[in-house]
Amino acid sequence: MSEEQVEQQEATTEEQQPEPEVDDRLLRLAADFDNYKKRAARERSEYIALANERLIGELIPILDDLERALNAAEEHQEAQLEEGVELVHRSLAALLARHGVTPISTEGKFDPHVHEALLSQPSEAEEGSVLDVVQKGYKLGERVVRPARVVVAAPPAQEEPEGDA
Repeated sequence: MSEEQVEQQEATTEEQQPEPEVDDRLLRLAADFDNYKKRAARERSEYIALANERLIGELIPILDDLERALNAAEEHQEAQLEEGVELVHRSLAALLARHGVTPISTEGKFDPHVHEALLSQPSEAEEGSVLDVVQKGYKLGERVVRPARVVVAAPPAQEEPEGDA
């Protein structure tokens, strides 16, 4: 190898190695970003725990109402049992409504975005309309938490004419 080639090779090798200051800054930046990701994940889990704590705190009185209704059932007080269950239902429905949970409407036509068709049944009603609700559906804001499970109207069954086969 000539002296020129050796000098070019050494110069190229020196150019490829990063300066120690740049390398140190990149390492610090990577460490800072890693710390940021860990802190964000920790804060997110704290927010979730806080939200769950508030919801559980609001559910506990409803659990107390349910226990009172069950105690009334043990004493064979049917009227009080029915009142207790109605109280629990109203309390839970009000709690869910305060948190933005609303029942999905099942009036009118079947909507695949909010309804789940369990079966279709021949009917005189308009094809595609909801005939029966098997299980209520709920939304949280505009998000479907659970679709309404429904029975959908199919065209009326036509009797097949008996013909000569």
